[in-house]
Amino acid sequence: MSELNNGAAANGGSSLFPTYARYPIALVKGEGSWLWDDQGNKYLDFMCGIAVTNLGHAPKPVKDALVKQLDELWHVSNLFHIPNQEAAAKLLTDNSHADAVFFCSTGAEANEAAIKLARRYQQKVKGNGRYEILTFAQSFHGRTLATLTATGQEKVKEGFLPLPEGFRYIPLHDVDALEAAITDKTAAVMIETIQAEGGVVPVDPAYLQHLSKLCKERGVLLIFDEIQTGMGRTGKLFSFEHYGIEPDIFTLAKGLGSGFPVGAMLAKGELAEAFSAGSHGSTFGGTPIATAVVKATIETLLSENAAGRAAETGEYLMNELRDKLAGNPFVKEVRGKGLLVGIGCNGPVAPIVAEGQKRGLLVITAGPDVVRLLPSLLVSREEVDQAVSILASIFADQTAAAQL
Repeated sequence: MSELNNGAAANGGSSLFPTYARYPIALVKGEGSWLWDDQGNKYLDFMCGIAVTNLGHAPKPVKDALVKQLDELWHVSNLFHIPNQEAAAKLLTDNSHADAVFFCSTGAEANEAAIKLARRYQQKVKGNGRYEILTFAQSFHGRTLATLTATGQEKVKEGFLPLPEGFRYIPLHDVDALEAAITDKTAAVMIETIQAEGGVVPVDPAYLQHLSKLCKERGVLLIFDEIQTGMGRTGKLFSFEHYGIEPDIFTLAKGLGSGFPVGAMLAKGELAEAFSAGSHGSTFGGTPIATAVVKATIETLLSENAAGRAAETGEYLMNELRDKLAGNPFVKEVRGKGLLVGIGCNGPVAPIVAEGQKRGLLVITAGPDVVRLLPSLLVSREEVDQAVSILASIFADQTAAAQL
């Protein structure tokens, strides 16, 4: 016992692994776009748990569905039929071009499923032995060994060697590099329409169109990672809808469960036979509780026109930011789509985030020099105005201090 206590003491008194650089705030309550800490301080939430609480905190229809399910059944096994799972899957396929859904618990697990499906389809169904997955520099796809290997950022790979084989990286927007990278070993290309963790970098629509055409011509599967951009965040239910592209596979998590841990991998019907019985699984994938939440979340997103509201409010937010931050030498640009917004800066933005917390506004970084804004899709104009006012004041004060 003494050794355990000494270990906790060495970790600052905590029994948790120090895997997170935590802010000095303990949040205990949330409602809509607002959070409260254990000291009674109130915060306007423009993080949403990193694009998770898309309907705001504790949305009533989702809460009601969760409470109802808690009184009925928590967990069985995927060896049995789960009615909520079928209903949630049908909502997803009815509102997309996908024909089949695999439920899991996280975004990383959804991307793992996508990678496995692509390889197994090429090898078991097409019989061509393809296995390589191409991804892009500065992408982010998860923290498991396969998904961190798929991630195009070296910092997430340090100390985890050897990494799994079969992944290669392409510079984003380099058409020649893309065409050269696809070979007879390429099973799939995985891409985010906006590199959220990589700096809120939207991918050029013409490049996405070329990628889609190239994949079709060369028999390569196209995977869209919609973990952060999906579920209305960019102004469409799924971000690929902006471009008229139908990926063979796409992945969801974050906003899919309004804060309840759930992920999903969706695919076109011809890929379904690759995942035959016993080929893949997830103990907690699609439990009665999780899929009750998914069903209620999707129904609420649709009934509230959350994606449409995100498109309108996002345009308003970016215009207000551009207007209020115009002329500030620290600010390079405001970019994004819908309510996934980045403020690109000419230096480190960690102090901006910290000052925001002091003034009652929660935002997050996207790399060292980008402030990322991820408010609820149902955020009000008044709340947007309040956030912009706080940010404009912080940037003005920061610039004034730098000139002293």
